Amino acid sequence: MAPTSEILTAERILEATEDVLRRHGPAKATVVDVARALGVSHGSVYRHFRTKAALREAVTKRWLDRTSGELAGIAAADRDPEARLRDWLATLFAAKRRKAGDDPELFATYMVLTGENGTVVGEHIADLTGQLTRIVEAGVASGAFATTDPGATARAVFHATGRFHDPCYAREWEEPGTDADFTALVDLLVRALRA
Repeated sequence: MAPTSEILTAERILEATEDVLRRHGPAKATVVDVARALGVSHGSVYRHFRTKAALREAVTKRWLDRTSGELAGIAAADRDPEARLRDWLATLFAAKRRKAGDDPELFATYMVLTGENGTVVGEHIADLTGQLTRIVEAGVASGAFATTDPGATARAVFHATGRFHDPCYAREWEEPGTDADFTALVDLLVRALRA
């Protein structure tokens, strides 16, 4: 093991874990591999993450949080709710498409990890639908949207657009006509929401 001059942090461990997962895949990646990549003992990794499952959960959460963080600014912006909704949905689609296309090996790995970490995925979806709810509430408050239950409406919008953000549809995202289909669906949803 090479000596390390940097302080071992949870963030460094997560970065190394992502690299190890990219190289070895979820089935073969071990905590020992992560420790070796960092030049530390596996016990040092376990001081930050008590189990391999906890490490895998944390790296999955980190990956999902990147998308949530990108969208949070749009949801919180003080501007036209319809434009915010369109931007939010387009940004979500672009982020998921980018993850699938830019690093397909890591995307495939995260498909396995998200399957293992239902709680983390559930929290991610709750965060995203919470952001959508805030956009819909702003639309109701401004008179732009007509709905009596912004939470239910936000969940319906999220599920209706699933083809453009649910990773199980990733193979379809580069097919001809996908962008036109996305635009048509968003236009339909916005028309349905208008007061």
